[in-house]
Amino acid sequence: MTLKIFKSYTKSTRGTVLVDRKSLWKGKSFKLLTSGNKSTAGRNNLGRITSRSKGAGHKHKYREIDFYRIKDNLKAKIERIEYDPNRSAHIALVKYEDGKISYILAPNKIHIGDEIISGRNKEIKTGNCMPLSDIPAGTDIHNVELSPNTGGKLARSAGSSAQISGTDDNYCIVKLKSGEVRKIINTARATIGTVSNNDHQNIKIGKAGRNRWKGKRPSVRGVAMNPVDHPHGGGEGKTSGGRSPVSPQGQSAKGLKTRNNKRTNKFIISRRRK
Repeated sequence: MTLKIFKSYTKSTRGTVLVDRKSLWKGKSFKLLTSGNKSTAGRNNLGRITSRSKGAGHKHKYREIDFYRIKDNLKAKIERIEYDPNRSAHIALVKYEDGKISYILAPNKIHIGDEIISGRNKEIKTGNCMPLSDIPAGTDIHNVELSPNTGGKLARSAGSSAQISGTDDNYCIVKLKSGEVRKIINTARATIGTVSNNDHQNIKIGKAGRNRWKGKRPSVRGVAMNPVDHPHGGGEGKTSGGRSPVSPQGQSAKGLKTRNNKRTNKFIISRRRK
């Protein structure tokens, strides 16, 4: 993918950098794999705001993505590559030999007409899906399962990938982009290659309105509020809050760990970089 840089005809186009989508599918999404996607505007089932600074946004539909890739030993042909408003990566529409059609995460450097396949002992080729035990060390992978038949959970965003560092009994040692190194059972699956749209990190939206299209409302600093609205609010003149950073509900924010240990933490060899 290439970047699209605008001339500064207006203030909003000055500095705007977007991903050029001219090579993507220009029609509608595949109807049988598309469903309605109602915006919650950050509210729960009682209508109360549980996630601030969300609302409005452009209407869009949800594309059902196959993160499992369990149709083994059937070749699939890349029919087209599409934009997906629900994720940073692009998606690919594939058609299997038996006629079934599904969406998958589009790997980088894959083209219309290429063939991919899933299963044991397959070729180490971009887009092919197989168990971790069949993938040699040093290979870039994405859409990695944490346990067998649960669907890919790791390395799914634009330009991301993981890498197999080695093996340990029935486990593969996988290094993630964050720097975290963890053990994953070698019967879990992963897809060869990196995720498409690696220029996503270079986007500069150029104007606040583009965030409003995404459903992001303006975020107000707590120190700019009144004491009744936020624990950081109030004070004479400009103050820094007078206490450690907290949320509007008083819970610690900005890096303090509040979660209990998860059952999968025992598989982490080294933590991610700060």
